[in-house]
Amino acid sequence: MRRGRKLASLAALTLLASCVSPRGEILTPTPPPATAALADLRAGPDVRDLRLTVADAEAALASFRESCPKLLARTDASGLTRQEDWQPACAAAASWPRGEGQRFFEAQFETVVVGDGESHVTGYFEPEIAGSRTRRPGFEVPVYRVPPDLVRDWPADTPPEQRTGRAPLGRYDESGKFVPYYTRAEIEDGALAGKGLEIAWAADPIEFFFLQIQGSGRLVSPEGEVIRIGYAGQNGGGYTAIGRPMRERGLIGDGTAYATSMQGIVQYLRDHPAEGRAIMRENESWIFFRELTGDGPLGALEVPVRRESSVAADPAFAPLGAPVFLSGGKRPELHGLWIAQDTGGAIKGANRFDSFWGAGDEAERIAGGMNDSGRALLLLPKGTLRRLRQR
Repeated sequence: MRRGRKLASLAALTLLASCVSPRGEILTPTPPPATAALADLRAGPDVRDLRLTVADAEAALASFRESCPKLLARTDASGLTRQEDWQPACAAAASWPRGEGQRFFEAQFETVVVGDGESHVTGYFEPEIAGSRTRRPGFEVPVYRVPPDLVRDWPADTPPEQRTGRAPLGRYDESGKFVPYYTRAEIEDGALAGKGLEIAWAADPIEFFFLQIQGSGRLVSPEGEVIRIGYAGQNGGGYTAIGRPMRERGLIGDGTAYATSMQGIVQYLRDHPAEGRAIMRENESWIFFRELTGDGPLGALEVPVRRESSVAADPAFAPLGAPVFLSGGKRPELHGLWIAQDTGGAIKGANRFDSFWGAGDEAERIAGGMNDSGRALLLLPKGTLRRLRQR
């Protein structure tokens, strides 16, 4: 949820004090460029041996069904599947009898072990902060939509041989020159004020800062109105995780009054408003939002992510929309079937997943403590592994 998805993905207490992605997750070393199609693959156990529960299978089937239109239209970056591979399962899912979810997965899928099969799973959730649809006293932090002058292009002095990949984000200034877009500091100082780009107003700049890291969330007004917002774009500024420099400067951690944790970071920012504002401005990245009107935050697959059914995965190693079976860890709530429907900057490599836990205090508690290891199985349409071996 570009994700998010709010102070989400607080995996363990090391979260922001180590290094954090633009979704708020712990950053781990990125593996060499690869895909699952190039990794070691082997057949796993029969789906019947997974002993899926009725509730687990039904929830996973519902999320899989929502993913089918995307599965049938997008290219699988992992190289494991083709659009036509999913057609039988998606056709069957459309009219599969209620309460027969276990039989669906047994009939349509085979399990595959990618690499060593050892999983690493963290958690994320949808944050809630105080907000208002209109500006009023106590609600002064603007939540902006994507500005029309934010574009991708190459600066005029960029040599043709360097114009590879995606062009950078920026804007054209008054003289017609392409320049970097406004930084976080410039936006906070009013660069976009008065242009009618506000979709809402947040109450707390620190809470909104971390909601931007997550990429999505809920604004709750004093009257109880809930405004769900989701990632719509970014200014092109470099992302800086503030936890690491705070620790290196001795602002948090041993010998200080502030723990090496999200709570410690937030408390420092509140106790030292001027210094805290300067630290947050070191992260030049600014996230623009759109209002979401569906029944759940949207993941990278552009379908709603569901509590205890959706995980973020590395699309190079797990086809987005594919079922994933997690087991063997210390957290029993992870055991079962999930659907890969999201991605994240820190979710890299085979068997690396980020589990979604919904919104609210319980979701925050579960996601905040989620940092587990175990086993992972990828469920692919029957016959996929045989086809891959014949290539």
